[in-house]
Amino acid sequence: MKESLGQRLDRNLARLGTNLLIPALILLIPWGQELIDQLFFRGSWNLPMTPRGPFIGVLTAPFSHSGFSHLLANSLLFLPLSWLVLTKSRRDYLAVWLGVYATAIPVWLFWPTASHGLSGVVYGLLGYLLLIGWLEKRPLSLLLSLVCLVAYGGVLPSLIPLFSPAGVSWIGHASGFAGGVLAAWALQRQRRSQ
Repeated sequence: MKESLGQRLDRNLARLGTNLLIPALILLIPWGQELIDQLFFRGSWNLPMTPRGPFIGVLTAPFSHSGFSHLLANSLLFLPLSWLVLTKSRRDYLAVWLGVYATAIPVWLFWPTASHGLSGVVYGLLGYLLLIGWLEKRPLSLLLSLVCLVAYGGVLPSLIPLFSPAGVSWIGHASGFAGGVLAAWALQRQRRSQ
């Protein structure tokens, strides 16, 4: 039985509502962690990825921040970039997260300093969005990549150590960006083979 226009619209609106909620629900984790950290530990309870430390640090690092200003700055980029990736699909969104975690592992193994914060994921989302249009070569995807380049291209210099502010983990940004690029490339390769 063919689905009516009204049924398709209802299904798409329900999906849109869920997609809008997913990043907001994810943000509850770092905001909760930071609130507990500030209220009970005076800012000393961080969950960073430390050099060759426990592997759990790779998983917890995106949800740990050095204060509310750090978390707010990341949140303001995380939400719109997440929503833009979710316009493609939830599968693409999950792939970006997995790509970011995969590229964080070499940083954890070989980089001499600790890092934490959602910015690695933010740069992963941006890396995915900048590349997916050029890989798919479809008008809407190309427009999405171009809009992201214009709107968020100003943060790209912080991928280079020379332009990254002191105390900011440029390697975390660069590895996250690489994870997003990896996700876009892997997804497009898989779509071509189907």
